[in-house]
Amino acid sequence: MNPISLFCILAGVSLNAGAQLLLKAGTNAVGHFEFTRANILPIGFRLATQPPIVAGLTCYLVSLVLWVVGLSRVDVSLAYPMLSLGYVVNALAAWYLFGEVMSVQKVVGIGIVLVGVLVLTRG
Repeated sequence: MNPISLFCILAGVSLNAGAQLLLKAGTNAVGHFEFTRANILPIGFRLATQPPIVAGLTCYLVSLVLWVVGLSRVDVSLAYPMLSLGYVVNALAAWYLFGEVMSVQKVVGIGIVLVGVLVLTRG
């Protein structure tokens, strides 16, 4: 994989992971909610106007463009497993940013994901 292809794939994965974190930050700002007929418009408006949610959706859009460029250069059997790195980034960032629990089971799972991506990229 050449450097530009690797950049497109990893930037796409990073932006996708960042989008998840921004969406979580936006929903944290709104708080827990239930969609009902009575509140779907007010809650929808509050969600749609949260800066982190807007930024997250923008990250998704840019990540999609980079992903398509990356897929035009790299076999999908190599590129797709790289998406798993987003799980690693999000687990660590959620622990750091949101105080989510990082259990031994999660750490082992992260290790397995990293080994799996390494094996797939070497094959």
